[in-house]
Amino acid sequence: METFTSIINFFSSPLFELMVKLFLLFLAVLWLSVVYWTYRDAQNRGALPLYWSAVSLFFPVFGWLVYLDIRPPELLADVRERELEIRTKEAIVNRRELACPECGKGIEPEFLICPYCMKRLKNPCPHCQRALKPSWPVCPYCRGAV
Repeated sequence: METFTSIINFFSSPLFELMVKLFLLFLAVLWLSVVYWTYRDAQNRGALPLYWSAVSLFFPVFGWLVYLDIRPPELLADVRERELEIRTKEAIVNRRELACPECGKGIEPEFLICPYCMKRLKNPCPHCQRALKPSWPVCPYCRGAV
């Protein structure tokens, strides 16, 4: 009987009341930190931060779990970085460096011969001296016959 009395006395003691209050304080801080985290995460993902923080505030666990389920999969910074990388790669592909068909080294589009292997790449127009492909019968720049 003495053990039962000491247990009842513990639950009515100031120490137990302090433990309960500290636990409730911990839960309140945890709840508010989840609300703040939801706000920041929604802001970083472009997903209505005020709305989702209010949902997680008024529906603590359920609202946060719903947000975790339907939030955008990527951060806005990651999307911007990926788009920049794609644009950079497209610019590299569109630039297309020309190469000599004989030696494979880089050449400019207006070169008449390869400066490395001396292979004839194009013929000069007899009228305007622009570089022409060997298969062209007429100069597209001055309309002169080749």
